[in-house]
Amino acid sequence: MFCGSQLGRVLVWLILAILPAAVLAQPFPSKTVRMILPFPPGGPTDLLGRTIAQKLSEQMGQQVLPDNRPGAGGNLGLELAAKSPPDGYTMVLTSSVIALAPALYAKLNYQQKDLAPISLIAEIRNVLLVHPSVPARSVKELITLARNNPDKLNYGSGGVGTTTHLTPELIMSITKTRMTHVPYKGSGLALIALVGGQVDVLIMAVPAAAEQVKAGKARGLLILSTERAPVMPQVPSAKEEGVEDYIVRLWYGILAPAGTPANLIGRLNAEIVKAIHSPDLRKRLVDGGVEPLTSTPEEFAKFIGSETPRYAMIVRDAKIPAQ
Repeated sequence: MFCGSQLGRVLVWLILAILPAAVLAQPFPSKTVRMILPFPPGGPTDLLGRTIAQKLSEQMGQQVLPDNRPGAGGNLGLELAAKSPPDGYTMVLTSSVIALAPALYAKLNYQQKDLAPISLIAEIRNVLLVHPSVPARSVKELITLARNNPDKLNYGSGGVGTTTHLTPELIMSITKTRMTHVPYKGSGLALIALVGGQVDVLIMAVPAAAEQVKAGKARGLLILSTERAPVMPQVPSAKEEGVEDYIVRLWYGILAPAGTPANLIGRLNAEIVKAIHSPDLRKRLVDGGVEPLTSTPEEFAKFIGSETPRYAMIVRDAKIPAQ
């Protein structure tokens, strides 16, 4: 028969023995999930990330909090995610910069293997924009203008290594023209600079550029895709203009820190796939010029593996020096 003190000790031991199992049995997620967005507010990564985070919050019963961490062409946010605890409570929404970075940077503070793919989420068409003061109303006129005025035109970008930087470099390599690069800490800031007349040319995601084109504050010359964009039906596609070799795909996906348990990766993948395929979110994305995509974690890992050497070839052919 236990005395009072013995019974108390037994109860403490039982609680301590049961507590870890109870903690482990907590439903996921049991607190806020952070979604790192490696670019400033206003750009396509930010707009896409906030849209998806809102839907995931509704589905999961916990807030998915967008966290803008711009810098180093998107690599700062990827590094931060790679070094975060692998507990399922940190995700990062990346653009194709994760496949571009190894070819563009002599030194990175993270590696692709430090991040665990969860799912592809979208591909977005880019548009070639010029400020209304630029006397070019077609891509061919722009190329002629650049060829006759070497280095006189400047182009903005969302940072070294982004598709907004790589695509103009590829076009200049193909057309043997020269323009001056003006990098910004995010494509949203570059768009502000174009509208304000600080830069002449910009490659921009269609959804982020649509309102400025509609308002006449920017002129769209070319949709960098084989098809026109529904929100900019007046702008011809690269296929129509015979310049499909100008296209650099702009895709997005979500990753977690390497080491995140497989069951949590699977849960996050299932929630993301459910969100992307929900009728309301899908319509919102399509209407905004975004092509929704999903994949398994394994498919996304394979996709990154195939895109990395392709981007390395583009960087090499465009003669972009290592940063």
